[in-house]
Amino acid sequence: MGEVSLETAAYAKMILHAAKYPHCAVNGILLADGSKFREGVKNQDLDIVDTIPLFHHSHYLSPMAEIALTQIEATAQRENCVIAGYYAACENFKDNVVEKCPGQKIAEKIVEHCPSAIFIVVDNKKMVQHLDTPAIKLHKYSDGKWKLKDAPVFSTPHVLETVSHLLQSGVQKDLVDFDNYLDDITQDWTNLGIEKLIASITASNTIDNDSEEKPYR
Repeated sequence: MGEVSLETAAYAKMILHAAKYPHCAVNGILLADGSKFREGVKNQDLDIVDTIPLFHHSHYLSPMAEIALTQIEATAQRENCVIAGYYAACENFKDNVVEKCPGQKIAEKIVEHCPSAIFIVVDNKKMVQHLDTPAIKLHKYSDGKWKLKDAPVFSTPHVLETVSHLLQSGVQKDLVDFDNYLDDITQDWTNLGIEKLIASITASNTIDNDSEEKPYR
């Protein structure tokens, strides 16, 4: 299998989505860097650069899902990205397996167009341990089923610390998924504001790290 890497915003939005609705099953779409993507190739490397939160209600197989996927695909093309996976968190705290996740038909449809697609399950039990370990499980589609694989790598430093800071600051309440957008179309389902906040925190971490390595003399 090709290597899967996650950028900070991609991981953060998954976790924030699950944290905003701990009493609900949630799901969303994974976007990969299109410049490195080879269409139709199986087991290629994927750089997951963003995630788009979909639903926390039961819209997984409704016309609303089709509307959401159409808009996401159009946005992805403009940003030179491709739909390359799916994520979900189960409603029950103890259910952390693909079979219990919502919207599996969406994930399988993505695989039809992207053989290298991945399925990420948010591990509810690890949601409070961001400074220690990623709270996700990575799966690849093989022989007609999703199979657990090695954890993805983070392509940027301080990811766990950044996400923990976001949670402690209550940023999850500001996350917008498509359910929120359908209730109020003025809301931004791309969550650009959160992306800018993450970029600012990441830049600050980088500056702090450089200062520690190269003290002023």
